[in-house]
Amino acid sequence: MSAPRTALSLTPAALRALTEEGRAPRLLDVRTPGEFRTVHIPGAYNVPLHTLREHRAELLSHLDEDVVLVCRSGQRAREAEQALDQAGLPGLRVLEGGMNAWEAAGAPVERGAERWDMERQVRLVAGSIVLTTGLVGLLVPGAHLIGTAVGAGLTYAALSNSCAMGVLLSKLPYNRGPRTDLRTVIAELRSAS
Repeated sequence: MSAPRTALSLTPAALRALTEEGRAPRLLDVRTPGEFRTVHIPGAYNVPLHTLREHRAELLSHLDEDVVLVCRSGQRAREAEQALDQAGLPGLRVLEGGMNAWEAAGAPVERGAERWDMERQVRLVAGSIVLTTGLVGLLVPGAHLIGTAVGAGLTYAALSNSCAMGVLLSKLPYNRGPRTDLRTVIAELRSAS
């Protein structure tokens, strides 16, 4: 059994240099529409990971290998790269460190309305549940076990590099932003060709 292939990465400095030289690759930002509207790289297309996974076959004819996948930290972009690789488009690159690294490098961004990022929202909800159940547990025996379950979930999230609470929070209207449908994505990709 062969080891899983790792995605090719592109540093923020290298991407910025390509952009400044007029050789910018197509940028697919796989974050949620809400995250994308808050901040994104100029010229990027928003193709949320769930949309990309569900419609990767339809997207293939509108993409080539000169694509860089972007998310907040790189994890979702690697998942998108694997999905597109399995669908028949190998060799895509992932922005190393994602938007976090891009912004830390002082690279240009387009900003929209400010929102809390998903990680901060998860910390607020998880912390609130633990605090509330801890206090309620002083009066109601066993209530603290809810906080214990949340702690176990956060531990699993860290070990598996997934987050069920983040997935649930991403479905709230505050985080969704405008709906990204396949026809809009394909129309935008076609107009840039």
